[in-house]
Amino acid sequence: MIMDGGIADTGAMDEAVRPELQSGLLSRRSFLVGSAAGVGALGLGLAGCATSGGMSQAEAQRLYGAVPNEKFPIPAIDVTKINPKYYRRTVRYETKEAPGTIIVDPGKYYVYRIEGEGNATRYGANVGRQGFLWSGEAYVGRKAEWPVWTPPKEMIARQPEAAKYARGMPPGLDNPLGARTLYLYQNGKYTLYTIYSTRIAQSIGTGVSSGCTGLLTQDMLHLYDQTPVGTKVVVLPA
Repeated sequence: MIMDGGIADTGAMDEAVRPELQSGLLSRRSFLVGSAAGVGALGLGLAGCATSGGMSQAEAQRLYGAVPNEKFPIPAIDVTKINPKYYRRTVRYETKEAPGTIIVDPGKYYVYRIEGEGNATRYGANVGRQGFLWSGEAYVGRKAEWPVWTPPKEMIARQPEAAKYARGMPPGLDNPLGARTLYLYQNGKYTLYTIYSTRIAQSIGTGVSSGCTGLLTQDMLHLYDQTPVGTKVVVLPA
């Protein structure tokens, strides 16, 4: 991601991503912010494995149903467009990290929230495309509900259609940052990376962003509510 003079970045998808991933979200295809600011490699030797048994489509439809009471009512996710292995679930995950820690595994397209006693909540994710992956430790420096998104000047120069949002794109369903955003920091400075929410079901399990990590909106609501500022975030090598 790029952040220009303190302006927030986007977790938007690459404009070159397959058209079927963009249906219904016209503005999304224009909002890639290109940057690959690395945060340093970190090998942690963590391993996750799914519990036995899966989730039925009916259960998934309930889990990813509409959220009508939000500032901008959130529609249901079409779960038929998601590989069932990416549905939210509790898994066994052995780690020395403390409960509450968030672990991003871009190689497997998962985000874990450590629950303790060898368990974690696992979410399917989209991650950075080739050339924009990074790894290391960070923490949640701030968080926002229905954030404003402002494209940096570098993006506007590359994609003039984004200029109309130079003073900020208002919050809403089509805002690239979505309903909730966790901003990742190191040593008091914004790393240019976020964990954000997406309504594009087909993006889960793919590398489509400029380094940020996207969860389905309903999953992001679940994670956001349990994640205070200061939470440790570990991003594993891809």
